[in-house]
Amino acid sequence: MRMMLRRVAVVGAGAAGLCAARHILSHPNSFAPPVVFELTDNIGGTWCYDERVGTYDNGRPIHSSMYRDLRTNLPKEVMMFPDFPFDPQLSSFLPHQEVQKYLERYCQSHNLRPHIRFSTVVENVKPVVVTKEGEEETTRWEVTSCDSTGCQKAETFDSVFVCSGHYSDPHFPNIPGIQSFKGKVLHSHSYRYAELFSGQSVVVLGAKASGLDISIELAKAGAQVTLSHGRPRLTFPLPPGIQQSSPVVAIEDDGSIRFQDGSVGRADVLMFCTGYNFRYPFLDADQLGLEIQDHLVSPLYRFLVPPAFPTLFFIGICKIICPFPNFNCQVQFALAVLDGSVTLPSRAEMEDEVRRELQEKEERGVQQRHLLIMDKDQWEYCDTLAHTAGFPKLPPVVRSLYEEVWRQRQVHPENYRRCNYRLISDTQWELIN
Repeated sequence: MRMMLRRVAVVGAGAAGLCAARHILSHPNSFAPPVVFELTDNIGGTWCYDERVGTYDNGRPIHSSMYRDLRTNLPKEVMMFPDFPFDPQLSSFLPHQEVQKYLERYCQSHNLRPHIRFSTVVENVKPVVVTKEGEEETTRWEVTSCDSTGCQKAETFDSVFVCSGHYSDPHFPNIPGIQSFKGKVLHSHSYRYAELFSGQSVVVLGAKASGLDISIELAKAGAQVTLSHGRPRLTFPLPPGIQQSSPVVAIEDDGSIRFQDGSVGRADVLMFCTGYNFRYPFLDADQLGLEIQDHLVSPLYRFLVPPAFPTLFFIGICKIICPFPNFNCQVQFALAVLDGSVTLPSRAEMEDEVRRELQEKEERGVQQRHLLIMDKDQWEYCDTLAHTAGFPKLPPVVRSLYEEVWRQRQVHPENYRRCNYRLISDTQWELIN
């Protein structure tokens, strides 16, 4: 008798969801074609630029945090899915429109569109225990969705891949007295272009990738920028119009801004570049044995699987990673678990491993909000997934070029994107201008 094909639901048609759909379709003997639920009317997730801010016509929050002039901070040679290169004619650092086109080409090449339900909101994903006579209990998943006509539908799947991203629910740290600020308060999630801020004084809170990029854009458009952060003082050259300050600690009654070093200033705009929260309104965390906080989802074995429900997978949850290659590894590992090629440890063993890993990081002084930051650990992580599930490891050249660009970015935050690279082999790259 032909084995029953497993049905997989994929939440989100951004890069991670498309990657999941592509690999599911490449195993037609194990999996039925996937059903991909997409909130918007297009693929691409956060790469799909939308000039609107606030909410869509249906009242739901705008998903994408893309701003008009964003260019990638990783070269295309490192960003690509390992089996799907970008157009070699393009420069290494791309405007977001080119990444969106790449994802559309990926979608077309693997014929993914017929499997995507656009303008469809996933309202609820819940485990349902099924017991067939003489068989062990198995968990299936009831997915309730609602399309653009308001039609609600409940369907059952063997597995769910959560690929809804984590750059859509803005995180605002608590700043005492913020209600007294007289100017405009916004998060980078709602920032689209710099000209609106010309001639204004802007305090940018946060100096990671988006805080630094947006500060440079604002200064070039004629804003006076104060880059407020708690990191060591940036020593590389910043354009005129940007000054650094310590973190904002409070807003005074008269609307002025108090900084950690005791100084006080005024501004027309407070721009929060303070990251995003993990938010899964369609999941009941307690029921799944998960704790979902602003900056952490735990326990997740291998940053992927809740030990209590090993047929639910969170793809792309880690931070400071090479995203598309990381998704590619996670998806292939997850499918190997589902088709039986990889056997997971027991629930207790998985929970113990997660607890040990997080405890080790905390003992090294890693703050809770940074526990999902991978950075240098990402390479060993991807190698382990590949080794366990028996698919090709990422070529060493990806790490080598990633680390070179990381170094360049610390030295030339304005100019590092002028470089172009070419991969010569699995171990070598070259600078071509």
